[in-house]
Amino acid sequence: MRFIATTSPAAEGALLLDNTADVLQRAEEIHRQAAVLLQFPKWTDGRAYSQAVLLRGRLRYVGEIRASGEVLADMLPLLRRCGFDAVQLRADQKLESAQRALGFFSTQYQTVPPERHDSQSPK
Repeated sequence: MRFIATTSPAAEGALLLDNTADVLQRAEEIHRQAAVLLQFPKWTDGRAYSQAVLLRGRLRYVGEIRASGEVLADMLPLLRRCGFDAVQLRADQKLESAQRALGFFSTQYQTVPPERHDSQSPK
């Protein structure tokens, strides 16, 4: 997982999607982009997780998926599992805590659907 400074602007050429956007309807536009930036307006709003799963699973999107907004360190294991490659942590989050959170779970007790195995290589 790549960590991006909170003050960094969106990647050039990245498609910024609101967490209410229907990624399936925007598939053609998404596939033309090198990166997709998914928003967490509140840490309790998990719609961007679902968007990432759809991007990796159904759309087979292979570009970068970046989480931004209210991204907390303890969200990182699930972000990685859902297909995110990069994160912009909320300003009050410590990088050391986020890196440690990635090591909490070495395996998952839930299986990954077969169609996601190819796109879920460790980042």
